[in-house]
Amino acid sequence: MVNLRNLSRRGFLNMSAAGAASTFLPSGLMRQAAAAEPLPAIKEEDAVLGFGHVGPITDEGWTWSHHQGLLACKEAYPNLKNILEVENVPYSSDATRTYRQFVKEGANMIFDTSSTGDFLHEVVKRAPEVAFMECNGHVLMDNLGWYYLAHWYPTYVIGVAAGHLSKTGKLGYVASFPVASVYCSTNAFIMGARTVNPDATLQTIVINSWFDPQAATQAGTALVDNGCDFLFGIMDEAGYLQVAEKRNVWAAMWNTDIRRYGPNAYVSSVIIDFKDFYVDQVGKRLAGEWTPGEHLLPLGGGVDRDAWGQNVPQEVGDAADAVRQKMLDGWSPFVGELKDVNGEVRVPEGQRMTEMELYNWDWSVEGVTGLSS
Repeated sequence: MVNLRNLSRRGFLNMSAAGAASTFLPSGLMRQAAAAEPLPAIKEEDAVLGFGHVGPITDEGWTWSHHQGLLACKEAYPNLKNILEVENVPYSSDATRTYRQFVKEGANMIFDTSSTGDFLHEVVKRAPEVAFMECNGHVLMDNLGWYYLAHWYPTYVIGVAAGHLSKTGKLGYVASFPVASVYCSTNAFIMGARTVNPDATLQTIVINSWFDPQAATQAGTALVDNGCDFLFGIMDEAGYLQVAEKRNVWAAMWNTDIRRYGPNAYVSSVIIDFKDFYVDQVGKRLAGEWTPGEHLLPLGGGVDRDAWGQNVPQEVGDAADAVRQKMLDGWSPFVGELKDVNGEVRVPEGQRMTEMELYNWDWSVEGVTGLSS
């Protein structure tokens, strides 16, 4: 059974029509709501911030990264003393109660670091004087914006490295849920790998959790047993990296640098960094300049690949980084013709996928198994 509490973190999205028109570029999306008025300024010493997290700040992954953003705000605004932080916010009416409590305690700005959707929106509508930001959100209101990461670009780069490193061409992926971020991640990964080995395949195992070391370990073991010699995934812990270390195969990770759990197997990681974004948003709220916007943090500006692992050959890192540089210069690999696993053309030849199409990707490209499409 799908765990709805965990599914909320990076679930399917339906883009709101609200907001000004914009062109979506590989360098990222940042657009503001067309009509919202800035909320009034607040003295730093009087401000109250609230952070609601889906998991524990000790996870060394998703929640830990958001907590680093909170710490960056403390450093940037030393007179900001009132910060509320709640871990393990459930995807239920308890989330609504958590955010209502933040408002009751005087919060001027609230970050939902893992989209709780309508459980948050109910509070937003009743607190127009409070600024809300929802990570992986999809709705704009006069006092609600959203933010996320264009993780498909560093994932593609890591896929290029995987194509060079894999001897069998059989790649494995430990997935949380069949949601948009996983479709996009698996697709970007195999597309990168297939630029090196057109016959590469990607077997995916879904474990219905973002954080389950035992299940991730079991999935990683099964993938290696099936012949995969490169493991990737979108988990918040090191379970399958430890499998890769033990079984002498390669692995790439998500969120943070956790190579110490498998230094010989470690290739890289999709590194996320919200610190500058949080400092910027809080600064705007304090100055009376904040308005709700949509923010997709770009490659090199909130999301990137980690430094290459100690055993990654120089020529492999250089080949992958040449692709990364092309992306930084404005090139996108997500151009048709692209077919799904059933051979149906989903992106016509020459058509470039927009950032919102990548953000909302809900079908698998050729070569991926284990996800419905």
